[in-house]
Amino acid sequence: MGIGCPDENKRIEIEEFRRMLLSNAAVHRTKISDEFLNQGQLRPAVQNNRELEEKKVCVTSGVSFLGIAIVNQLLLRGYSVRVIVEKQEDLEKLREMEISGEMRQSMNTVVAIMASLNDVESLSQAFNGCRGVFHTAAFVDPAGLSGYSKSMAEVEVMVSKNVTQACAITPSVRNCVLTSSLLACVWQDINSSRTIDHDSWSDESFCINKKLWYALGKLKAERIAWDVAREGGFKLVTICPGLVTGPEFLSRNPTSTIAYLKGAQEMFRNGLLATVDVNRLAVAHVLVFEEMKNTAYGRYISFDQVIRREEELEKLARDTGIDIRTMRSNSRTNFSNCTKLSNAKLCRLTSTIHRCNSEF
Repeated sequence: MGIGCPDENKRIEIEEFRRMLLSNAAVHRTKISDEFLNQGQLRPAVQNNRELEEKKVCVTSGVSFLGIAIVNQLLLRGYSVRVIVEKQEDLEKLREMEISGEMRQSMNTVVAIMASLNDVESLSQAFNGCRGVFHTAAFVDPAGLSGYSKSMAEVEVMVSKNVTQACAITPSVRNCVLTSSLLACVWQDINSSRTIDHDSWSDESFCINKKLWYALGKLKAERIAWDVAREGGFKLVTICPGLVTGPEFLSRNPTSTIAYLKGAQEMFRNGLLATVDVNRLAVAHVLVFEEMKNTAYGRYISFDQVIRREEELEKLARDTGIDIRTMRSNSRTNFSNCTKLSNAKLCRLTSTIHRCNSEF
């Protein structure tokens, strides 16, 4: 793993540019009949260099529960990854992950870049040279009763705007994958016969009235990202996952977990309390990113289980340490009349990788 700073980044960029010029000069010097070749017949060394350029990506908050899972999946698929860190504590955590083996050993590089999520120019410098950006940043607000307050929702929106604006002004960036939430889809006045899918949006007033700040933050952050992308000249897709679970998920992702489950009783009653394994979600992020050059577009809902049985709810309560009485519905739930959740769009894209149930 390497550590980048602004001066070092410039030196690396100059060195890369120098190597590119030398490579192009070598091609020109040896070129005789090559001048008649089209782009599909470029010399293998030049093609390989272009392939390497396409494999450079940046992950915001790569030390988070989901962030490190995405980094690992990217390394498995041959990417060189830059990880945004904002403070020394995150840098030390990244080093511990590397030593412990939580971050996969790879022939490809992982470079930690110090940058501020509050500064568009700082982010643009970090993104420079990367073809894609994965925005996975998660925030903690100790003042919030659930670890995520109304003020944190505004922080979420501001950072989403900063990241997407940085993508827009960075010439090398073509694609951005933003992690939203299923909560940006499900909180609305629900008709029991309808289906919640990638076209569904939560109602902002509904979230405010019920003080669902995590849902509000994800909803507004995703909307502003789409606003920037429409004007910015880069391609955006968003992934809206259920509650992210996996090994020790509560201790490793406490703020988002507890905040997500605010309103769990109503979600359970309506058949909308869904979860997704962190590694499967990370795979989905990478697959969607790779398909952005082809058919991937818009929003994708991601989940692999909908909590419907009492024993499933009890297990979730044990795993999170939450009193099950705050999640169990007082009225008997008739799941045949519940709103259906559909991740059919994502399933179509990932069906060649693993079996996927598209509707619950």
